Amino acid sequence: MLEVIGKQRIKPLKILHIGKYFPPYAGGMETYLRDLMAAQIRQGLEPGALVHQSQISLNSASETYQSGEQQLPVTRAAVWARLLFTPISPTFPRLLSKMIKRDKPDLLHLHMPNVSAFCALFLPSARKIPWVIHWHADVLASTHSSGLRTFYRLYRPFESALLKRSAKIIATSPPYLDSSEPLRPFKDKCEVVPLGLDPSKLVNALAASDHRESDTLRVLAIGRLTYYKGFEYLIRAIAQSEGIELHLVGTGELDNTLRKLAAELDASSKITFYGKLPDDALAAQFHACDCLCLPSIERTEAFGMVLLEAMSLGKAAIVTKIPGAGMKWVVKHGNTGLHVNPESTAELTQSLHNFRDNRDIMHLFGKFAQQRFETDFHIETSAKNIADMYRRLMNTDTVDQPIS
Repeated sequence: MLEVIGKQRIKPLKILHIGKYFPPYAGGMETYLRDLMAAQIRQGLEPGALVHQSQISLNSASETYQSGEQQLPVTRAAVWARLLFTPISPTFPRLLSKMIKRDKPDLLHLHMPNVSAFCALFLPSARKIPWVIHWHADVLASTHSSGLRTFYRLYRPFESALLKRSAKIIATSPPYLDSSEPLRPFKDKCEVVPLGLDPSKLVNALAASDHRESDTLRVLAIGRLTYYKGFEYLIRAIAQSEGIELHLVGTGELDNTLRKLAAELDASSKITFYGKLPDDALAAQFHACDCLCLPSIERTEAFGMVLLEAMSLGKAAIVTKIPGAGMKWVVKHGNTGLHVNPESTAELTQSLHNFRDNRDIMHLFGKFAQQRFETDFHIETSAKNIADMYRRLMNTDTVDQPIS
């Protein structure tokens, strides 16, 4: 609904989000984009999104995605191939140009990293609109892949040009902003707006029916089964522990490797691999767990959206204190969870034992985590802070609030 001032109707601000994927594709950026758009509609804005098909497809598609009571307009561009986890979409520039002409957005909100966003540099219609860049993570020249290092050498000039052209840049946490090499030359136009989450989808879900009060500590870990997630070290810690079981949700290239490791360590009876779970089943896992563990080993794990999901339900977390990453800022050591050094099986083991043997403290951490979530990480807070940024950027008061 539009705000009315006197007899004048105020035009709502139109936002076109440029993302990589969108739900039902499972990912932190995708979950955030969905929840942000829904919150923006509730707050009186008119958002839309251009993303990629999550599977290889020669066809693009437009749809209205239902998120609670909100209907989100989403266009998914055809993806002809993938290269180094990057969707190749020759149709993306044409669709972006078409949507700008049709929808006449007031600004573009680019969620990075995303190679397809670079096409905005070459579209005159896009260059006429202010850009906000949402910096979810650096593209790291990983020591694990020479292909990624070569890719980043080609990627970086376009990345720098995009940042230079932007009107504002959103970083998701103070430590990530302070440590990001690409953002360093542009700090004067950076602002920190923490990610947020709509907790209703988890709060309204039924708790897992198989959960019973038990002396066994039930640890949940979620993420793509890839090297930077550090699940190898968590599995080794579980293997060295009694009275602790791990519930691991996710798929990826290390699936078989991690299963073999669990078997070699004689820990298969303590570890359940679920693969990919539908939303309801994943929500049930959050309800059923005693704590969450995020043992990542690189800044590729920039924030950890799963932490917000756990915090919203009053769950404490164990995270690695990676220099420059946001996880140790999201989770306060000795208050909402515990920190360990990356790649340290010994410290993971000790922290798991601390939670197993001190349930009252773990539950207190969970209570503090839920309070921190409500104060700092609710999607309505994140969306309001971004709307305030839009308002300052546009130097206008046309970012509307719905009439109560």
